[in-house]
Amino acid sequence: MQQPTDSSSLSKEQLMIVAGLMTAVSLAALDMTVVATVMPTVAGALGGLDLFSWTFSVYLLTSTVTVPIYGKLADLYGRKPILLGGAVMFIIGSILCGAAQSMEMLIVFRAIQGLGAGAVLPITITIIGDIFSIEQRSKVQGFMSGVWGVAGVAGPALGGLITDTAGWRWVFYLNVPFGLLAIALISKYYIERTEKKPHVLDYWGGLLLTLAVVALLMAFLDGGERFGWASIETLGMFAAAIVLFALFLRQEMRAPEPVIPLSLFRNRIIAVSSVAVFVAGAVMFGVTSYVPLFEQGVFGGSATEAGMVLAPMSIAWVIAAMVSGKAILRVGYYPAAMTGGVLLVVGAGMLLALSYSTSIWVAVVAASVIGAGMGFTTNSTIIAVQNAVDWSQRGVATATTMFFRTIGGSIGLAIMGAMLNSRLADRFNSIEGAPAGLEAESLLDEAERSLIPSGVVDAMQQALASSLHEMFFVVFAAAVICLATLTLFPRGKVSDLSATAQARRRNASTESSEQPTAAALH
Repeated sequence: MQQPTDSSSLSKEQLMIVAGLMTAVSLAALDMTVVATVMPTVAGALGGLDLFSWTFSVYLLTSTVTVPIYGKLADLYGRKPILLGGAVMFIIGSILCGAAQSMEMLIVFRAIQGLGAGAVLPITITIIGDIFSIEQRSKVQGFMSGVWGVAGVAGPALGGLITDTAGWRWVFYLNVPFGLLAIALISKYYIERTEKKPHVLDYWGGLLLTLAVVALLMAFLDGGERFGWASIETLGMFAAAIVLFALFLRQEMRAPEPVIPLSLFRNRIIAVSSVAVFVAGAVMFGVTSYVPLFEQGVFGGSATEAGMVLAPMSIAWVIAAMVSGKAILRVGYYPAAMTGGVLLVVGAGMLLALSYSTSIWVAVVAASVIGAGMGFTTNSTIIAVQNAVDWSQRGVATATTMFFRTIGGSIGLAIMGAMLNSRLADRFNSIEGAPAGLEAESLLDEAERSLIPSGVVDAMQQALASSLHEMFFVVFAAAVICLATLTLFPRGKVSDLSATAQARRRNASTESSEQPTAAALH
C-alpha cells in the first residue's frame, strides 16, 4: 500500500493517480448531473411517471447496499481490483440503460448501473485518504470538487442538448468513454501493494443488510401507494425490515470480520457523521431529483433549461469544498461542518418559497445555497472520518459514511415520491374539464401538452407545483435535523482528533488506570 507523504506538493506519480481518480469520479458526477436533469424527458418518452422515482431509488438502492460490502472487500483485498470491477459494471449498466425500451427495463438496468457505482465513488475517496496526507487532501479534494463543478456546469447543458438533438439514449452512452479512460489510467499508474492473508467474508451480514434495505425501501416507495400505509402488506414490509436489521446487527456482533464493524460507532466522529450525512443525503437527492421536474413540469422548460437550474448548485459545492478544506486545517472540523448545516437550512427554507407564480430563479438561488452547504458538510465529515481511523479500517469507515448518505437519499426519495404520487393523483382527479386518462407525463412532452386545453394545463401545473411544494417540506425538515446533529460534532484541532492522537489518549488512560492497581500490590 502507498503511504501518504508529509509534503503538501504532489509528485508526478501522484498527479497521474489523481487524473485517473478524477476520471473515475466523473462517472458518478455525470450520472448525477446529466441523468437527473433529463429523466423527466425519459419518463415522457417511455411513459410511466408513476415509476419516475423508481429510476432514482433503484439506482440508489443497489449502489447503497453494496457500498459497505465494497468497502470491506477493499480493506481485505485492496482498493484497485474493487474499483476497476465497479467501473466495468457501471459501463455495462450504462450501455443497457441506453438500450432500454420501457420504464421497467430502464429500472432494471439502472439497478445494474448502481451495482457498479457502489464501488466507484467510495473506493476513490478511500484511495485519496490512503496516499495523501491531510494537508495534501485539501488540494486533492479541490481537484475532485472541480470534476463535480465541470459536470455541474457542462453536464446538465450537455445532457439537455444531447436529449434535444441526438436523443436521451446517448446521455447514458456518454458514460462509456469516461469509464474506459478511468480504467486505463488507474490500471497503469496506481500501484498497490497489499498484505496477502486469509480472510473470512461476512456473507450472511451482506445478505441480511441487502434484504433489510430492500424491504424498507419497498415499504416506503411502493407499499403506501399500492396497499395503503396501514395495510397488512405495508406493515409487513416494515416489520420485515426491522427483523432483518436486528438479525444483521446480531450477525455483525458475532462475525470475525463483519461488513460494518459496530465498534466504529464508538468513535463520536463516525457516529455523528453517519447521522448527519444520512439526512443530508435526503436534502441533496431531493433537490437534484425534483427541482428539474419543477422546471419542466410547472414552468414548461426544456431538458436543457432544467439542467441549467442545477448548474449553480454544483459550482457552489465546488467553491465551498475548496474553502472548507483550508478552513478545516485552520479552525477544525466543527466550524466547517456547522457552516454547512446552517447553509442547508437556509437553502431548504428558500426552496419553500418556490411556487407556480414565482420565478425559477428562486430555485436556482436555493439550490446554490444548498450546494454550498453540501460542500462544507460532506468535506468535513469525510476527512474527519478518514483521519479518525487507520488504513485497515479506512475503506469500511469511508464506505459506511457514504452508505448512510445514499441510504438517506434512497429513503428520502421514497418518502417524497410516495407523497408526490398520492397528492398529485388527488389534485388531478379534481380538475374540471380534464380529458379522460389525464397523466402528469403530458406536462413533460411539449407535443402532448399542446393538445390539452390551456385551462387544464394551467390547473395541472398548479397541481404539480402544490404537490412539489409540500414535498419540499421533507427537504427542509431533513436540513434542520442535519444541523441539530452537527452540533454534537467533536470540537478541537484536526491533529487532536486523528486516529494516532486518539490511540495515545486511550493508552495513557489505560496506563493511568493500571497504576493504582500496581501500587496496591506492593
